[in-house]
Amino acid sequence: MAAQTVETGSTDSVASTVDLGPAAALSCRECGHQVPLGPVFACEECFGPLEIAYDFSSYDPEELRKRIEAGPANIWRYAPLLPVPADVADKPNINPGWTKLVKADNLARELGVEAGKLFVKDDSGNPTHSFKDRVVAQAVEAARAFGYTTLSCSSTGNLAGAVGAAAARAGFRSCVFIPHDLEQGKVVMAAIYGGELVGIEGNYDDVNRFCSELIGDPAGEGWGFVNVNLRPYYAEGSKTLAYEIAEQLGWQLPDQLVVPIASGSQLTKIDKGLQELIKLGLVEDKPYKIFGAQAEGCSPVSVAFKAGHDVVRPQKPNTIAKSLAIGNPADGPYVLDIARRTGGAVEDVTDEQVVEAIGILARTEGIFAETAGGVTVGVTKKLIENGLLDPAKTTVVLNTGDGLKTLDAVAGTGLTATIRPSLESFHEAGLA
Repeated sequence: MAAQTVETGSTDSVASTVDLGPAAALSCRECGHQVPLGPVFACEECFGPLEIAYDFSSYDPEELRKRIEAGPANIWRYAPLLPVPADVADKPNINPGWTKLVKADNLARELGVEAGKLFVKDDSGNPTHSFKDRVVAQAVEAARAFGYTTLSCSSTGNLAGAVGAAAARAGFRSCVFIPHDLEQGKVVMAAIYGGELVGIEGNYDDVNRFCSELIGDPAGEGWGFVNVNLRPYYAEGSKTLAYEIAEQLGWQLPDQLVVPIASGSQLTKIDKGLQELIKLGLVEDKPYKIFGAQAEGCSPVSVAFKAGHDVVRPQKPNTIAKSLAIGNPADGPYVLDIARRTGGAVEDVTDEQVVEAIGILARTEGIFAETAGGVTVGVTKKLIENGLLDPAKTTVVLNTGDGLKTLDAVAGTGLTATIRPSLESFHEAGLA
């Protein structure tokens, strides 16, 4: 790749020789200190998290909207708003995104929502059947730019599969780390792509700590950890959910969104994406509420929200929603800020309610969600019952993965009846 200096506009004190499109610098979310684009994730001044700062100053709203609409039916239609080179669509990648926004009138009737107001953003249609394909696709482009040869991650399952697939497609070696007791479906899916899959004795937080140690060891040289040293770039992939939802609603913001919380990064980046759309003039500025959803067995952000705290106290996860089982979520405090700023909330549901919600979504809309989707639907139901979510407002609920990955959660589901191959037996079983 030919390197070029990025003209930084409002961030003109920092320059970069890495070609990542409109990305101009890394900026600390806490103190605002900026550094050039690179594989770093923590501020050298205050140790706050770094995120991408952009130069969007040359964009005309109407021209940008036309450019997006003429783009490919994947996340690269939004390349002008992402940290990627202009020719990203021509590179080998898994090209996720542009998943269905399902108008969920049957679910709306079940939950008591006004017809035409409830939508499910179904990200199970991505290449490895979870939203993680979005963030990994972003990380791959950063890994190319910084010359990495191995892709890695700490994962609760979905990310491991996404990294394995993206690495295979892009020609990287992969070595990913997961808790040793994940759902078997996710283990198989992560292993099938031919990379190295390593189980760590412990929970996700133990896995994440190990990966942070490996980054500082000579053995980790040349490794791009998508959710650690590449995290600022990786996280931007979640913005594409916000972009797609707004575009699929006719370039309008939804009134309410219900988003699952694992690390909290997805929720914070969806908010960032919505704010960017407003500032760029692509959508009309109007209030919206963001609600966070957790399982009761791993609900540190929900507990903090309900208690009115600004600090998220870590928990030891114990829930069937293993893709959300991060007991010490890095973006937890920022989730609290967004929920409060937008007038939303953070709520949790029991494992029993998760299973019930998976069934409700399946029988009303034909969408088989993994446990994280059961969490968002279950929390939506609870928010409506508690009067926190307005059933007359346009609401988008996220389903971030495919239920075939978490079959154990609904293992009690099976045959209605077993009959002999005869009409008599059919009638005897009460099926007529």
